[in-house]
Amino acid sequence: MTHLEIETYCLMKSGAYPDWPFGPDCTVIKIKAPSQEKGRIFAQLFVLRGEPVVTLNCNMMTGELYRSVYPESVTRGYHCPPVQQPYFNTVKLDGSVSDEVLVEMIDHSYSFVLGKLAKKRRMEWEIVREGTQRGVGVTETALSSE
Repeated sequence: MTHLEIETYCLMKSGAYPDWPFGPDCTVIKIKAPSQEKGRIFAQLFVLRGEPVVTLNCNMMTGELYRSVYPESVTRGYHCPPVQQPYFNTVKLDGSVSDEVLVEMIDHSYSFVLGKLAKKRRMEWEIVREGTQRGVGVTETALSSE
């Protein structure tokens, strides 16, 4: 997958939006509930030493699994503080990790970060997601649930 394909896939997920907190050379995809001011990162797309990469959030066991299966292609989160590195994987986009596995990693990252949202935020996010799936706007969904 290319950066553009990954970005497109990530942005199809409910509550996902792009941001550039690290500058124009690093696209960050975040998830947030509508009432949140800031979202949580679940994907970072950038070029590292001339190679396109993506950094994805993960739980520690999943991160270790992917690093053991793909030792040349998946490493601990590149620009994360050491204490956070086990919870992020940086993946080379050189074709050594299949598109199917990349999608699996992205889906895991999204679900993992969604699970970190406070319960109130997750409930709010769920209302919006259900309304989007039914074709109802955010305001209409919120009003019908009151």
